[in-house]
Amino acid sequence: MIVAGVDEAGRGPIAGPVVAAAAILAPAQFRILLSEGLDDSKKLKPAARERLFARMNGIGVIWAAQAASHRRIDSTNILRAALWAMERAVARLCVKPDIIVVDGCVYIPGVDRSLQRAIPRADSIVPAVMAASVAAKVLRDRAMISLHRLYPDYGFASHKGYPTPSHRLMLDMLGPSPVHRLSFGGYNKHKINGGKR
Repeated sequence: MIVAGVDEAGRGPIAGPVVAAAAILAPAQFRILLSEGLDDSKKLKPAARERLFARMNGIGVIWAAQAASHRRIDSTNILRAALWAMERAVARLCVKPDIIVVDGCVYIPGVDRSLQRAIPRADSIVPAVMAASVAAKVLRDRAMISLHRLYPDYGFASHKGYPTPSHRLMLDMLGPSPVHRLSFGGYNKHKINGGKR
């Protein structure tokens, strides 16, 4: 039975995309990655995530990913944008899975419900979901580092778009960058929208 794990990264930030990934692990790949520290990406340091992602690619793990932009997030909402990205990531897999395990309690629209298992905290217990979480987090972090080069004053390389005190301070001083999620409440909307809601 071919199991695909699906997870996303970037629902909490107030800038940049949300990124979803789907991954399929063969038994040997699963054993190798677990022996090298595979886990929920949130429990891993950036260097460990990068190392595991490189290892995934080195041993031929099947994965696919899709980003949903800040514009899509603002025009739909973060949950719909994340689910859209998850659906696209699954569709991009080069192997059709028999079962799709989704991290969380929401099923992916547009994917056969009978094939899905929505499991809270699957990124801590299902290896394919762990691998998907690593891929999604690494790719999103890389995207935010690229955005940092375009908008260095906001510090995206350090906080990855999360509403840290330093990030909020720069928003107060500069207003939003072109990649901020204007529908989010992590900054002063009155100041950003010129007093209009």
